[in-house]
Formats: sequence, C-alpha cells, structure tokens
Amino acid sequence: MCGIIGYSGRSDATGRVIDGLYSLEYRGYDSAGIAAFVGGEVKTVKSEGRVARVCEMIKNFGGIKSNCAMGHTRWATHGAPSDVNSHPHICGKTVLVHNGIIENYAELAAELDAKADLLSQTDTEVAALTIDRSYFECGDPIKAIAEASKKLAGSYAFGIMFADLPGSIFGAKKDSPLIIGISDDGNFIASDITAVLKYTKKYIALSDGEMCRISADGYEIFDALGAPIKKEICTATWNAEAAERGGYDHFMYKEIAEEPTAIKKTLAPRVKGGAVAFADDGIDDIMLSEMKKLTVVACGTARHAGLIAKYYFERLCRVPVCVDIASEFRYRDPIIDADDTLMIISQSGETADSLAALRLARERGAKTVALVNVIGSTIAREADTVIYTHAGPEIAVASTKAYTVQAATLLAFALRTAYAKRTISFEELKRCTSVLTSELPKATESVIGRSAELYEAARKYFSADDIFYIGRGADGYIADEASLKLKEISYIHSEAYAAGELKHGTLSLITPKTPTVALATRRSLFEKMMSNIREIASRGGKVFAVCADDFPCGDAVEARFDLPACDEMIMPIVAATACQILAYHIAILRGCDVDKPRNLAKSVTVE
Repeated sequence: MCGIIGYSGRSDATGRVIDGLYSLEYRGYDSAGIAAFVGGEVKTVKSEGRVARVCEMIKNFGGIKSNCAMGHTRWATHGAPSDVNSHPHICGKTVLVHNGIIENYAELAAELDAKADLLSQTDTEVAALTIDRSYFECGDPIKAIAEASKKLAGSYAFGIMFADLPGSIFGAKKDSPLIIGISDDGNFIASDITAVLKYTKKYIALSDGEMCRISADGYEIFDALGAPIKKEICTATWNAEAAERGGYDHFMYKEIAEEPTAIKKTLAPRVKGGAVAFADDGIDDIMLSEMKKLTVVACGTARHAGLIAKYYFERLCRVPVCVDIASEFRYRDPIIDADDTLMIISQSGETADSLAALRLARERGAKTVALVNVIGSTIAREADTVIYTHAGPEIAVASTKAYTVQAATLLAFALRTAYAKRTISFEELKRCTSVLTSELPKATESVIGRSAELYEAARKYFSADDIFYIGRGADGYIADEASLKLKEISYIHSEAYAAGELKHGTLSLITPKTPTVALATRRSLFEKMMSNIREIASRGGKVFAVCADDFPCGDAVEARFDLPACDEMIMPIVAATACQILAYHIAILRGCDVDKPRNLAKSVTVE
C-alpha cells in the first residue's frame, strides 16, 4: 500500500528512483510521482495512473538530471486518485511523500488555518504543511520533523526534502515500514528492500519514532528526540533476479511455480535428526509442552493459513485454537493473559492490524510468536519469538507461495508441539517430517506440472458470475482461501461454505449457471461430501471436484481434478495449489491483470 523510494549519491538519481517505483508496483497504487533536486531547485513530476505515465512525462520534459531524488506510488485513502492528489506534495520549503494515514488531518488543518494553503484533498498535504511550519520556526530539519511528528496521529513513513538543503533526503516512521539502503555510490530510503535490491543488499530497518538523513556522503539515524543513534546493518538474502519474472508471463504464476522450492528452503533448516524442530527459532519443547491455548491473529490469506493451523493443532495436539481477524481483535476487548500464546501471521511483517494486535497481546503479558517472511520487519522485531518462512520475495498482490509455505510451516509447528505434548511418538514425528519435506514438494510440483488440466476446467467456468467453494474439515478452510483467491484476481463473486451448511440456506442460490468447486481430500468424509455434491447436482448445479484420486463421485460431477497420491495429512495443502492455478487461469481468460488486481495493495500498512 503506497511505496517510497529515495536516493542521494553520485549516480543517476532519477533512474534509480524510477527503477524503485517499478519494483514497488506490486504493493498496489493508482498514481505516482517524483521530486528531484535540479540545479539547486526542486522539480516534481506526478500523475494519476501508472509509473510508465510519469516516465513518459519526464521524457517529454527532456529528462531530469539529478543526483538526489525521491518518488512515490500512491494508493488513495483521502482524496480520489488524481494528478493533484498524487505525491509528492510541496508546502513552502517542504517536499513530502507519505505512506500511511494521518488520522487528525482535519483538526490540524483547522489549527493551522490552512484552507487557503491546501491544493489537494489529502491528509498528506496537511502533514507537509505541519512539518513546514515547524521548519520555518526552528530552521533545523531533524528538530522540525520531531516536533511536527508529535502533532500527528495515525501512521506514517515519510520521505522529506527541504528546498534549501539540496542533496539531502530525510525519513521518519511510525507504524509504516521504512528502511535505509546503503550502497557504494550513494544511499537510499525505501518502503521495501525490493525497491533497492538492484543496487544493494545492505539495509537498516528503522523503528517507530526514528528519523534519518541520507546524502551522497553517508547517512545518519536519530531517535524520537533527535539524538544520533547507531543501528545494525542487515543483509538481504534475496537478489534482484528473485524479484523478476524469470521468463514467466506473470509474477503470480512464477510464485506458484516456486512453491516446491520455497517449502524445502523453509523446512530443511529445521530438520534435526530426521525430525522437525524449532529450537533454533527460540522455541523449545518445554515451551511447546506448556502451551495451553493458542490464539492466531491475522488478516486475509494469512488468516486462512491460521485456520489450517487450528485444524492441525486441535487434531494433533489437542490444544484449543482461536483464530481471530486482526482488524477486529483489539476492538472486542479479547480475553487474553499471561497464560496464553498468541501467534501473529503476516507475509510482510508490517500488516497494521496484526501489529496492533501483537502490541495489545504483549501489554497483557501473553507470549507472542510471529510467523513472517521478511527478516527484520516490525512484527518480527516486536514479537517475543519469530519463525521466519523463506518464501523469498512475493511480488504479485495475491499471495500464493507465502500461503503455501505458511501452511506447511504451521503443520510442522503443530507436529513438533504434538511430540512435545506426547500426543504423537518420536517415530511418528519423523515419519510426518519426511512427508512434509519430501512428499509435499513433490506433490505440489506434480500439480503445477498439470496446469493444462486446470486450464481446461477454467475454460468451463470463467464466464460465470458466481462460483461457490465447499469442503469439510481442513478442506473447508482451503475453500475459504480458494474463494478469496478467485475474488481477488478474477472479480467473480465467490463464496466458500462448509459443505454441510448448504442445506441451511445456500442451496437456494444453486442454479445451472452457478458452478461449485468441491474439495474432497478427507477419506473419512467422502460419503458426506458425496451427499452434498448430489444435493447440488439434483438442483441443476455443475460441480468441479478437486479431490483425492479415489474419491467416488461418479457422474455427479461435471469434471474433476485428481490430486497426486500422497499422505492425507498434506493433501489439503496440495489442493490449495491446484485452486491457485485454477483461479489464475480463470482470471487470465477474463482478461484481468492478475499481478495488480484493482483496488488492492500487497502490504496493508494502514487500518
């Protein structure tokens, strides 16, 4: 959601900023712009639409030669997408780009008597004016930013230029991600390491309340009071090529194809003596054996991974699990205390609602565990312990490999917990570890290799206005994620139901024009699933089954996709990959932009 990139150095700043903006497109946006020091003055170019439009405008101006520039991709929150609402915003000597939401912008505008000074409908311009007034009063950029920040309620990552300080870019953050990128010929600020990977792997993650200044000669970091501080330099484990399509038509399909490797990379380092373990993550068997209740808090796809965790934990460990929607968690005054374990699941590690839930849990003394993909992210830093997945960069807005790896990691975590609680033996743990690390990647690869079969199914259903997904047990939770994936990228209205709920109202919506995708991987539930499928078929509904190869559906279904033979424990995760590919093909057939679906952002860093 929005993206910031800035560079000050001895090379072409405009080119580096444009490269960074293209790298940040996956976050979702509706307008873009840049600001650059040219001959001691600030020049801005911004427009509604794509980064390519800004590039075209720069070309028409004859180019912008600069060694210090910053850029922004905006996802509208306050004020519709438009040229005037695009960032950067200029107030007096202050040039500002912003990721986040200023919640008290209306009150600030009134306090500043700013009506005549504001050109846009954005909260960001009010923040720029607040900083500029402070800068006018004190003349010190860090002091001005610190004083202005005290007045701002909400979340922000700022990139700031002052017109009378050419060559310098300042940054500040609260509840939105911001890093410093360090290279041999200059320095960066950015929302995401992806934006600077082409030029450096070295970075520093800023914490809430911290500020920075970058220039061609170096960088400085300051605490909330403006005092200089030192921070550890991190090294990204990704390279620039990992964030490119690598010959695939779309990032989404590339990332699905990477699932087998991502599963191996995540699980292999955690196998000790033939059994999965989490001691290296700071989670030993004593901690697991003492777990009495697990609360999982997440949003969207990550929450659906949490539902899979609920299924596995309760079945294997006999531990009660509550799965909460992060955006609702703290507003219902949850019952949680020092005896509870709370797990936050987030691909980016920056999800605003999930971060707020984490902080509330820590306030109440609960043990907190983070499951994230981005090293050094805010959620990772603030949790008591962190389990990193190693999915690599996920550029497509719709999550695929991150979900699959999360599900596999959560199953591994449940297995180790079950052993710690002695609800399974060590021999069973070793057997299941082999299934996870060997069978799961192979089965997933097999499904990906049969993409053409799922394309043929997509041809049957891509013109539907509505599609239902049903399943029982773990399959019901997979149905939730499969339905979301279809909605995200194809814009088809879709709903997921526990199959047994059909007769409690949903059957009234079944028509010959409303297909149903039935997931059936649990042999103990085959008979019940067949009953539900027949209920649909008898009312003229068309059913596509994603199922175990021995599912006895006969002619009750219009078509089926048989999953590869594998242990039933992992088959729901394999089914999820099949549903991702089905949604991908349906969206392509409908002419949709699968990597950048409308109205959506990759990392939701505002509430």
